[in-house]
Amino acid sequence: MIRIRDIQLPPEHNAHQLTFEAAKLLKVSNSKIRKLRLVRRSIDARKKPDVKLVYTIDVAVDGNESKILKQSGCKRASIAPQTYYKVPKGKPSAERPVVVGFGPAGIFAALVLAMAGLRPIVLERGEDAVRRHEKVERFFATGQLDERSNVQFGEGGAGTFSDGKLNTGVNNPRIGWVLEQFVRSGAPEQILFDAKPHVGTDILLEVVQDLRRRIQDLGGEVRFDAQVVGIQQRDGCVTAVELENGEKISCSACILAIGHSARDTFQMLLEQGVTMEPKPFSMGVRIEHKQSMVDEAQYGAVHPALPPADYKLVRHLEDGTVYTFCMCPGGYVVAAASEHGGVVTNGMSQSGRDGENANAALLVTVDPASFPYDGPLGGVQWQRDIEQAAYRVGGYRAPAQLVGDLLAGRPSTGCRTVTPTYRPGVTWCDLSQVLPERILGALKQAIPELDRSLKGFADPDAVLTAPETRSSSPVRIVRDETRQSSLRGLYPAGEGAGYAGGIMSAAIDGIMSAEAVIEMLGG
Repeated sequence: MIRIRDIQLPPEHNAHQLTFEAAKLLKVSNSKIRKLRLVRRSIDARKKPDVKLVYTIDVAVDGNESKILKQSGCKRASIAPQTYYKVPKGKPSAERPVVVGFGPAGIFAALVLAMAGLRPIVLERGEDAVRRHEKVERFFATGQLDERSNVQFGEGGAGTFSDGKLNTGVNNPRIGWVLEQFVRSGAPEQILFDAKPHVGTDILLEVVQDLRRRIQDLGGEVRFDAQVVGIQQRDGCVTAVELENGEKISCSACILAIGHSARDTFQMLLEQGVTMEPKPFSMGVRIEHKQSMVDEAQYGAVHPALPPADYKLVRHLEDGTVYTFCMCPGGYVVAAASEHGGVVTNGMSQSGRDGENANAALLVTVDPASFPYDGPLGGVQWQRDIEQAAYRVGGYRAPAQLVGDLLAGRPSTGCRTVTPTYRPGVTWCDLSQVLPERILGALKQAIPELDRSLKGFADPDAVLTAPETRSSSPVRIVRDETRQSSLRGLYPAGEGAGYAGGIMSAAIDGIMSAEAVIEMLGG
């Protein structure tokens, strides 16, 4: 096939225009184009309001494609590269590998192990997606928290209750394969070519269940309500994992994909001598604006044919960096607590991204030197302090302040043009009651500066809901070049282990850990 880059069309273009453009660039008739496949679709809004959709496509053309390519003289065209990922084959054995955690890293580690014929056993502390969704909705409505089954724990991991963003900064041949598995399990095909693919919480809830069934059909086993509370070892090697109910499962290979909120598991590993270290992470708030403001700022006008606009902003300060993360167009700020007596916020949107508001994490980087506590779990304790301070303000009704009031140094008493979406509700206050002075000071300095990059970002009516403390893990479980920890046979993977930062990067890390296990077991 021939790959053609940088085809620009108006948002309202019809389905045939890509074929016409390809034929024109290759100097062949339209009838010569036998097949067209979208490789990438992005939005170019640099010349507002003249916004363009930009495509990269692969086309199959009747005739000798190399000759056609040469005769066309098109500098934007080339022979399409062949890239694919092949799951390695394993050597079946009586002893099955164990995967702890069923978020993105655990799901894709288990899928690869199952496809390799190794029949993994997956242990997830939370519940399946259906029961988990019921518990989460109950918490949103009533503030009744289930510490086992919530936005952080359960089938699909924390990413299930998010925007389902699948873009990543890493360049890895496994990316396309992961996207294909999502589509096979029910995600929309457009994620295969959108520059910023997303699935949405509503669809992700179904996708993760289908991925689980595929693992089971391949001989894998997935257990819910199965929390690992200990790891047995002999001569520095894993021999078994111990469940809360006392059951012991023998294994010599255990992929640990526990997520960034498994604080009790971090403590257990530390007590068992597994080498861990504190790592930099970020904390801050969720910021909400009207989605219409974001659309106008990014596109220059309302474009019905374009999706709700997003943004990504960053400002480097003397004491750290302030940046936006996990931006959810047409989304909602959600209650993401996993411990009684603490408030945590996150962002979520459905596949249609049709909510009235846009929200994003507005974060400040912090490093271990600035932690008020020493040791590998110093960052965890700092997170907990802030979450508990937020709870003291108004229970599970999250602390909130308007941007205008924050910048003026006064508490807020209610909303104006932007209505907060957080459930079960917010408590209007001064965020100095919750956030450390360093973080709050950085936000005050950065917000007006970020407004220069996105007009309206410093809207006085924008809502800040706190705290956003779980953007990434404050802990790294140290591993070597074989991907094993100081306890041999233990493979830390994903966000919780400190090696990923989103659904896609966690999935890739889980796959690579599964590959290491396959090799270790004689694949």
